[in-house]
Amino acid sequence: MAAGYAQLLRTRHAARLLIGTLIGRLPNAVASIAIVFFVRAEGGSYSLAGALAAVYGVANAVGQPLLGRAVDLYGQPRVQLPAALVSALGMVWLALAGTDPVAGAYAAMVVAGLFTPPLEGGLRALWPSVLGGSEEQVHAAYAMDAVAQEVMFTVGPLLVTVLVSVWDPAVALLVLSALGVLGALSVVVSEPSRAWRSAPREAHWLGALRSGGLLALLGAFFFVGTALGSIAVAGMAYGDGHGGGVVYGWLMAALGLGALVGGVCYGARPWAGAPERRLLVLVGLLAVGYVPLLLTPGPWAMTALAALAGVFLAPSIACAFIVVDRHAPSGTVTEAFSWLVTFFGVGAAMGTAVAGPAVELGGAAAGFGVAVAGGVAALLVLMSTQRVLGAVVAGRVVEGRSGVLVEN
Repeated sequence: MAAGYAQLLRTRHAARLLIGTLIGRLPNAVASIAIVFFVRAEGGSYSLAGALAAVYGVANAVGQPLLGRAVDLYGQPRVQLPAALVSALGMVWLALAGTDPVAGAYAAMVVAGLFTPPLEGGLRALWPSVLGGSEEQVHAAYAMDAVAQEVMFTVGPLLVTVLVSVWDPAVALLVLSALGVLGALSVVVSEPSRAWRSAPREAHWLGALRSGGLLALLGAFFFVGTALGSIAVAGMAYGDGHGGGVVYGWLMAALGLGALVGGVCYGARPWAGAPERRLLVLVGLLAVGYVPLLLTPGPWAMTALAALAGVFLAPSIACAFIVVDRHAPSGTVTEAFSWLVTFFGVGAAMGTAVAGPAVELGGAAAGFGVAVAGGVAALLVLMSTQRVLGAVVAGRVVEGRSGVLVEN
């Protein structure tokens, strides 16, 4: 398994692009945690901290597909780096000006979120050209990408905690902003990013959203996001009744570890058959994996169940990347990947919002019930749209480093 990923990373530019993208995405990955720390240190309430984090999240969800479309139209360097600089200025504004006046803090979060560069979608658009158009290697790269995300979401919060402990939350915001700009800079000055051009596109106001298959996938991953968002709240409620924050930390770590293991195993071998059918199976297994959480046993058993629940998350995401690539209309690949990020993120926010009242009514088990419902809903969307998802145009264009590569 590790040998396959090592071979991918030895490909020219691959390691640099992956690492640069992960560093560039750090501000986005840990923004909510850093914002809460900062607002509380400034004497603000949890309500204000949550509201500012929510504004950042909503602005990010709006900005990703818009900036993704701009990347498809104008190229990566002309969009990614300027966006990273403006987003960083929003975070610096909050760090230096504080939360007074509150309107200024909200404006800073709108700027920071709206201009977060679509590095995630940009990287996936680059993989075919970096790996020479090899479908098998590109699919493995998508799996490695999903695994790397799990590492980032594990390391990122630890980095914020260290920065806050050693210095203060304002320094954490400034450091994260600097890392975001440096990561984006590392990507856009690379040869693949500078040479990449989107495939020719048909002018259409819907852009990537005119693809029925892509809409079906986005609907399913909205509910996958809902499931994941609800687990964060339900896990906290479980921790409160079984030992506090330490137990909650172990549950979240186990969920990430399960996803990490699942992603590594999934990417270790090629898969035959249509990825749309494979995604249906993976999401079905993901939904089944959430069901045992309803038992809410003791902490050790619950930690094991959390690890089990995470196993099919990274494979589902990696397979979804392939489906996006197959269904994105020509010339819209970055925008399409950015829409996936948006729908997943909005779904996670919805899951968090729904799980709160569920926990208050029925405890942690009810919160995990929201996760099960989200997984089942995602499965039902995929089952009901298999005909649409199966309609992949033959001879579809895969975007390459110089112009396009035609897929046979």
